[in-house]
Amino acid sequence: MKAKVSIVLSLTLVLALSIPLFAQDTAETEVKTEVKVEEKEVKNPMVLIETNHGNIMLELFQKEAPISVENFLSYVGEGFYDGTVFHRVVTGFVLQAGGLNDKLKQKEQKSGIENEATNGLKNLRGTLSMARTSDITSGTSHFFVNLKDNSFLDHTGMNPKQYGYAVFGKVADDASMEVVDKIAEVEVKTQGQFQNVPAKPVVIEKAVVVGEEMVTDKEADEAGEPEKVEKEIKKEQKKLGEKD
Repeated sequence: MKAKVSIVLSLTLVLALSIPLFAQDTAETEVKTEVKVEEKEVKNPMVLIETNHGNIMLELFQKEAPISVENFLSYVGEGFYDGTVFHRVVTGFVLQAGGLNDKLKQKEQKSGIENEATNGLKNLRGTLSMARTSDITSGTSHFFVNLKDNSFLDHTGMNPKQYGYAVFGKVADDASMEVVDKIAEVEVKTQGQFQNVPAKPVVIEKAVVVGEEMVTDKEADEAGEPEKVEKEIKKEQKKLGEKD
């Protein structure tokens, strides 16, 4: 009888000791099999500005200035900038564009957006920034390219005079910056209420998001209804073939 009790006690002790060891092994296994999920790098949107002086590629800082970038892309997507001009060219300072035609008539804009000048980005040479009036939330479609480091345009305080101008992109490559510098040297004049207006219009012929599938009007016309009808016929023929 004593021997049986001894055996039972021994088994109980072994089981009791094995439980924490088993739990520890499981924990270690869980740690070893833990999968690290790495964040994928999100590419910044790219916009091509086609002008009568050459092409300018822009990279937009979507992470740092999401509101400004979304605003700019909405205008691009609507074709708003097509046919507008760089209406202000100040050598050694900025090029400004964003909504005036060659008669300096303003196109209809959307409401002003939040000023993201607090995002930490600086108005360095080649950066793209939101233009505005003295009202810090008056930025709409107008933008400017810095021709040099303009630190006095940066955010330095919360009052309107110190709030600064929001950087939301940059000129993407040297070839594009050469076009910017070429535009910066054009002859300018005063026209009505506007100063530093290019004597010969510097026109934005087209602004498009790079990487999106674009179909020109000509391509659309060439495709036309006959191609659509032909596609429908082939689709129906395929269905008939599958039934047979």
